[in-house]
Amino acid sequence: MPRSKKATLKRKTADKRTKTGKATKAQPQEKSTSAGKSRAEGIRLFTLAGRPSKEDFVKVYGTAGPKMTWKQRAEAGVPAEKFQAALSSATRQAK
Repeated sequence: MPRSKKATLKRKTADKRTKTGKATKAQPQEKSTSAGKSRAEGIRLFTLAGRPSKEDFVKVYGTAGPKMTWKQRAEAGVPAEKFQAALSSATRQAK
């Protein structure tokens, strides 16, 4: 491709500029739906539990483990905070 055509194919910058030439910042919009709050809490507990796999849930809670909510798992006796300890004891018992 000749150099003259390359010069015309330059990409435009992604940020929007004001008349002064300064970039404007996009304001993030908060979504305060109850579903979003519940999802965020579930992700927080999942991370707190050490990001377990489905197999880990089955080892600790049984076959219904992956389908349970964190509230149901806590009622079953193992909250997210104690998941790793329960997993290690379940793994030791399986050996």
